[in-house]
Amino acid sequence: MRIEHDVDLRDWHTFRLPARAAELVVIERDADWAAWRARWQAVPLPEVIVGEGSNVLFVADFPGRVVRIATRGWQVVAETATERVIEAAAGEAWAPFVAALVARGWGGLENLAAIPGTVGAAPVQNIGAYGLEVGERITAVTIWHRTSGETRTVAASELAFGYRTSWFKTGAARDWVIRSVRFALPKRAALRPHYPDLQRWLTAQGIELADLPPDAAVRAVHDAVVAVRAAKLPDPKVSGNAGSFFLNPILTADEWQRLRECAPEVPGFPLADGRWKAPAAWLIEQAGLKGAQMGALRSIRGTRLSWSIWGTAPVPTC
Repeated sequence: MRIEHDVDLRDWHTFRLPARAAELVVIERDADWAAWRARWQAVPLPEVIVGEGSNVLFVADFPGRVVRIATRGWQVVAETATERVIEAAAGEAWAPFVAALVARGWGGLENLAAIPGTVGAAPVQNIGAYGLEVGERITAVTIWHRTSGETRTVAASELAFGYRTSWFKTGAARDWVIRSVRFALPKRAALRPHYPDLQRWLTAQGIELADLPPDAAVRAVHDAVVAVRAAKLPDPKVSGNAGSFFLNPILTADEWQRLRECAPEVPGFPLADGRWKAPAAWLIEQAGLKGAQMGALRSIRGTRLSWSIWGTAPVPTC
């Protein structure tokens, strides 16, 4: 287990703001989990657990321990006639993991391409994009308790996946850390290219998915997602940011109707339960916050903010 002291945190979170931590611990091997627990017991400090630091903003020095989950590797652990089960270590970088699956022609996660972070972080937020949430593909998560050392495998049905949330965001999960995640990928991929941005990109490239063999169609959707995200979101390595981190408001049918009455042009997406999802980016722009700046922080092109917006926006009044 790698341990460093008085660590510059600029390389450990995507905003790259100057801050220092008293200690850094990097978990890279199976033996490191027990070593971390021993370290925690011998030298108790406040801890922050990170993967690639894309959901963390250090605004001051942290007088504690930053624990970086950097375990790597993935493998096929089960296979049936209809699906392929993949288990990936928590520290595996998410975007390269998805790209590696797509390169093999294996569909199921292509709509979640190019999202910063790690495999272990994905279930926490139940990351979602372009019509897919990762919880739909997860079958189980192996977790480890940092105080007792217990390891447990939990079925996805017990993890309370919801819109940008999961059991991991509750107090009950406080001392549990994700070690690995299992995904069930359908062998006959059900493509989801229906978002307008993806359709426009595919049309501009002259791509008709129905004309492609299944593996090529999966790659085409992946490439569309990568291209659309690149056009909207700055590279964290160039411009510090947290990507798209706000929540789109979820409205009841009555709330949606009221919003449409005062803003008929508002785009929206119907949900299976009768509610509607309104795009936060559109609401931000209509509120006059496109390009707004607060010190060194600014919103960019009305599609995302360089700082996190927690919760959902109220329905505007006319």
